[in-house]
Amino acid sequence: MRRLLLFVFCPLICLFAQTPKDVRAVAKQGPSAIPAVARYLNSAALDTRIETVKQLIALGGKDTIDPLIQATRDADPEMQIRATDGLVNYYLPGYIRQGLGSSLVRAGNSVKARFNDTNDQVVDGFVMVRPEVIAALGRLARSGSSMEARANGCRAIGILRGQAALPDLVEALRSKDNTVMYESLVAMQKIRDPEAGPKVAYLVRDLDDRVQTTAIETAGLLRATDALPALRSVVASPRNNKAARAALDAIAMMPELEDHDLLTRQLSQKDDKQRASAAEGLGRLGNTADAPELEKLWREEEKMLPRLGSAFALVMQERFEVTETSPFRYLVNTLNSASYREVAYAYLVEAARRPAVLQALYEPMGQGTRDEKIYLARTLAASGDQSSIPLLDKASRDTDQEVAKEGLRALRSLKARLGV
Repeated sequence: MRRLLLFVFCPLICLFAQTPKDVRAVAKQGPSAIPAVARYLNSAALDTRIETVKQLIALGGKDTIDPLIQATRDADPEMQIRATDGLVNYYLPGYIRQGLGSSLVRAGNSVKARFNDTNDQVVDGFVMVRPEVIAALGRLARSGSSMEARANGCRAIGILRGQAALPDLVEALRSKDNTVMYESLVAMQKIRDPEAGPKVAYLVRDLDDRVQTTAIETAGLLRATDALPALRSVVASPRNNKAARAALDAIAMMPELEDHDLLTRQLSQKDDKQRASAAEGLGRLGNTADAPELEKLWREEEKMLPRLGSAFALVMQERFEVTETSPFRYLVNTLNSASYREVAYAYLVEAARRPAVLQALYEPMGQGTRDEKIYLARTLAASGDQSSIPLLDKASRDTDQEVAKEGLRALRSLKARLGV
């Protein structure tokens, strides 16, 4: 019996006694060693568990997902953060170099990290994320061991488009921690589920400037009409210029008839961003009586943002002819501008939800410049229909490798969205 007990427990005793160096030695055997490496997640030594997560991430592959999910349940915040980054890295290769774990600093039991300012990453629409991954990240967003771990969980949910974790993001908004709240709001923007809109309306008056501005932006993107009264009050009595711009832009995303006069007045503002928002808002309202003023703004405006906004407004009023001097062609041409192509692209994505505009995009998609083809492919991926598939299939075989690469990505994303 004594020998049997030694046989059973000695390996466990040895395991708990081993060090990060031993984990690295096992990991050198390659992917086949993943199960052996994963056992070290049960070590009593924190540094050994942390090294285990690092080695699992380095090994990569689908067999590391379950161990990394297990690591998110570790009580230590550093383990949670590194495991979160590892899960994102599987679906977005290279993320680990810039994730929160890359800036971790440990002082005793506390962990500090610096979130980078860039938060625009998101997986392609055709990337299928395992439900267990989203569930694990949702648990962290809701109840991670530290605010950094919770915020990082929120960021990961957004990057992976984890719609199933929206209730966890809503719960994260109640944390009262500004970073957690900010990351939750940005994640909602990436997921773009209108059902979440009413859940953020109360934050458009938040006392933290960054949270307030982001909540305002989120309310607009999600078309949270419940927030319109508060947004109008922000425009009337803003805490700062940034909040005023964001509130007007949010109103312009979902204007109601009573906002017409407000938007018309804003066309004469000195701030070019406010003029741009006012123009696009009038375009969405669709009152043809505004066409002459929008036409005047488009032809005479010297600043790019309001000119683009007025071009979009005219396109929304069915000015989508493809002549070189048309507002529609102006938006397409702007895809060649490194400074403003993202603005034009966003306008085209929205406008292309109208069948006539979508059809009008097919000509420049076939004959445009490299940048036009790339961004129009992305537009078709986001707003195209079955008729867009042949165009993207052709783009995927373009002689320009960059166009072909983007065409294939767009084709896969469109098919995933259409379920074909």
